[in-house]
Amino acid sequence: MSICPKNKSSKSHRDQRRANWKMSAVNLVKCSKCGELMMPHRVCKNCGTYNKKQVIDVE
Repeated sequence: MSICPKNKSSKSHRDQRRANWKMSAVNLVKCSKCGELMMPHRVCKNCGTYNKKQVIDVE
């Protein structure tokens, strides 16, 4: 059997459901080595460290 709605959803009811699709602000944390703001669980673009270990060389 296929999915078939029993009753028609009005435009206002449909749009109220879609109104909760909001973008959230990016969560930023300070790097433990240099103090630069960065996204959590990612390599710091400023100093190249992750979890207090040097991962990449930044010039």
